[in-house]
Amino acid sequence: MSDPIKHECGIALVRLLKPLAFYKEKYGSALYGIHKMYLLMEKQHNRGQDGAGLASIKLDMKPGERYMSRVRSNKSQPIIDIFSQINERIEEIINENPEIIHDVAALKSNLPYIGEVFLGHVRYGTFGKNSIESVHPFIRQNNWMHRNLIVAGNFNMTNVNELFENLVALGQHPKEKADTVTVMEKIGHFLDDEVSKLYKKLKGKGFSKVEASPEIAKRLNVAKILKKASKNWDGGYAMIGMFGHGDAFVLRDPSGIRPAYYYYNDEIAVVTSERPAIQTVFNVPFEEIQELPPGNAFIVKKSGKVKVKQILPPLERKACSFERIYFSRGNDAEIYEERKELGRLLFPKVFEALGKDLKNTVFSYIPNTAETSFLGMLDAANLYLNEEKRQLIAAKNGKITETELNEILALKIRNEKIAIKDVKLRTFITEDKSRDDLVAHVYDVTYGAVNPEDNLVMIDDSIVRGTTLKKSILKILDRLHPKKIVLVSSAPQIRYPDCYGIDMARLEDLIAFKATLELHIENKTFQLVEEIYKKCKESVGQSQVENYVKAFYKPFTAEQISDKIAEMLRNSSIKAEVKIIYQTINNLHLACPKNLGDWYFTGNYPTPGGNIVANRAFINFYEGNKGRAY
Repeated sequence: MSDPIKHECGIALVRLLKPLAFYKEKYGSALYGIHKMYLLMEKQHNRGQDGAGLASIKLDMKPGERYMSRVRSNKSQPIIDIFSQINERIEEIINENPEIIHDVAALKSNLPYIGEVFLGHVRYGTFGKNSIESVHPFIRQNNWMHRNLIVAGNFNMTNVNELFENLVALGQHPKEKADTVTVMEKIGHFLDDEVSKLYKKLKGKGFSKVEASPEIAKRLNVAKILKKASKNWDGGYAMIGMFGHGDAFVLRDPSGIRPAYYYYNDEIAVVTSERPAIQTVFNVPFEEIQELPPGNAFIVKKSGKVKVKQILPPLERKACSFERIYFSRGNDAEIYEERKELGRLLFPKVFEALGKDLKNTVFSYIPNTAETSFLGMLDAANLYLNEEKRQLIAAKNGKITETELNEILALKIRNEKIAIKDVKLRTFITEDKSRDDLVAHVYDVTYGAVNPEDNLVMIDDSIVRGTTLKKSILKILDRLHPKKIVLVSSAPQIRYPDCYGIDMARLEDLIAFKATLELHIENKTFQLVEEIYKKCKESVGQSQVENYVKAFYKPFTAEQISDKIAEMLRNSSIKAEVKIIYQTINNLHLACPKNLGDWYFTGNYPTPGGNIVANRAFINFYEGNKGRAY
């Protein structure tokens, strides 16, 4: 994605189902769980650049012994930083007491982070906050072991204000109005409530407080707590949590917006945001890893019993299609094929835009993440060319000369590595003119690969804001002096804000919105903009509303908006003709049939809160309010 946007976080839960001595004997290290957590987090590094955190719980520790540990970092390489801190601490203790290295019980008692339950998180901050206080996991502490709660997640709630007021109505005093805090406190409230009810029952049966504690841990109904806590949540989430005594869970939203995959055997239970992380780290076949169903929780009790339990009634499945287009690593078998299909399906429109001239066309991609859809486009182009060759040969009716045959067989699709990102460059100058000049040099180009009579086709994952295209990419591509530049987006036009995890909060930042606004001005239909604003304003405070912003795009075709985008991005210094082609919604659904969450393209939000956010974003645009819509 040439326009960088912040997106979903990544989660990892690891539960060792055997005693630590088992892993020491079989795998040669009592640090097995920590090693696996490091790998799982690094394999999902693409999901987090702002921060990382890890928490662990030791089972069956004696009173006075530390059983919970947490480490967080917001440094430039946060995963490396937290594991460096862990390793330094472990090495320090072992150096002071070298004899404990051979004693698993001593290692568990003396070394932090060596336990049986692990939670990991890699963070992309959707609100731009990067203080250490904003980095997951969060801890709700208590002197009673089973009332301790550790929470992290890949989520965004649209109704934070409502959740906050609910907590206040319960008599609580939340420290801030943030979705992470409100969600954790809601779970914590019903955890406390369940513990109190269990203690009351046990007390009635003659249990002392000391005797009741392990019984409470054993009888604690995690699913019941989650059902009560999540009743009014509106958003996309894959929520991960651990209770102090050792129960753990991962809860997925009812629409399946945020992804979660799990695997377990008699040794280990693991949940991650991406399937290939589990495949690689544990060498598990694709078919043995399951997707956590929407509205369900993956629960591991302290006893080691694993179950998947429905918490909320599943809604229409609207799994995020951006996961398939861009966010998840492309080495997932299904995602790889889907991205190729996105490229294949774009070829007919590209072919038409080229005037069906493949001979004088060079195909390439930008950035590297678009390579897979580029390969799909090449597949489609080669299929067409092979059919053209077959027809040329057939037209000769068997009277083809060797020279003619060689000429036909020599026809090929031209593809080159055109754009190369200079990762060493940093736009550290804040003064606008100088900074823009640096931005224009972030990419280098391969000179000599394009001729003046050539078309240049560049496929991108998506074109969101168009800023990088206008300030950098178009300028450097034009240095190659192509006749025509065709920019292709494997995603459709992004028209609406996201409120479930991606940092796309303001409509006026989106190039499709800006282009449509220009069309309204040119076509003297700005009155419609004012009418939409009034409807959005009237809907404020209502819990069930339409997405009135859809009407903003209705007067114009997708092609009209794409042509206006091309016009806006091409300034007077660009000599080549510029054409922009976006994926269609129908083709997106054909390529990604299991992930139909397309609200950023269509405005069809899976939860009521999405419509509210879209309307609020329009109000903010119209009133010139730079605040966020959620």
